[in-house]
Order: sequence, then C-alpha cells, then structure tokens
Amino acid sequence: MIQLVGIEVAPDLLGALAFELARIFRTPCRARPDRLDVAFACDPIRGQYYSTAILQALQPLAAQGARLLAVTSLDLYVPVLTFVFGEAQMSGPCAVVSLHRLREEFYGLPPRDDLMRERLVKEAVHELGHTCGLRHCDDWRCVMTSSHAVERLDVKGAEFCASCARVAAEAFAPALV
Repeated sequence: MIQLVGIEVAPDLLGALAFELARIFRTPCRARPDRLDVAFACDPIRGQYYSTAILQALQPLAAQGARLLAVTSLDLYVPVLTFVFGEAQMSGPCAVVSLHRLREEFYGLPPRDDLMRERLVKEAVHELGHTCGLRHCDDWRCVMTSSHAVERLDVKGAEFCASCARVAAEAFAPALV
C-alpha cells in the first residue's frame, strides 16, 4: 500500500496522484487527511527545506508494510546539491517529492497543469522506486534514470524498464496477495 501526505498541497492533486500510483504499482494508494508541519526543516539562508529532515519526521507516521510519500509545494534541498526534486529512504518506507521546480512558473513560463502533473507522477514513481531498493538506471527512458534538470525529467518515461519493473513488482507483490 502507498499512502500520500500533503505539505501545502491541494487535496485534489493528491487524489489524482493516488489514482496514477495505484495504476502503476498495482497496489492500493490513498491520500491521508493529516498534514505535516515542516517548519523545522527550513533553512532561512537558503530559503529551502531540508528533505532528509522531512524524511526522518515521516518515519514514525509510516504504517507497517506501507510506503509513505509526502508531496509538497516547498523547495527542497540536500546540503551537497542546489535543489532536489525529491528524496527517498533507500529500501525504506518514506519518500518526499516537491512540486516547486516541476511547475513551469518557476522557469518564468505560463502555467501548464498537465505538464506539472506528468512531472509529479514521474518523480513520485522514481522516489517510490528507491523505497523498493532501486538505484538510478542507465536506461534514459526508465523512470529510474537520474534527473538533475527538469528537461531530463521531461524526456524520460513514467514507467520502469523491464529490469527495474521486476524489482518494483517484487517489492509490492505482498500487497497483491
């Protein structure tokens, strides 16, 4: 099972994402009503939120046997990078993704909700793939390929390559029984 929690995100966006993730992973996915206050993770100098600290705060909220994905509109970072689209606990239950740099408005362009939602699905699937133990894939079409720029995110697919799909299916197989 996949559970979603919003951090300054509209509930209808979480509902649409839950539908797509349930289809892709073939497992139940639902948005939780609770919200997480992440003010503790804010770096006022950077004006960004430390994603690893958010992951640590999510840990106690993760239900046994479920994966917990936080979706936020806040800008995320890790100290060694300028920003991240998301972060996950490798083979762990928690992940977080940010809409901040997935929106065309960030780049001075007119809003495109369809493109933002497509990018969100790709990034969510990517981070959930890490929770299954998947590392970055060399296949540039695979959702598990590394994306350090939004243009790279746009060219890759929203699906796993055959090799990554096997690992993800095995990780979610108990949910299918």
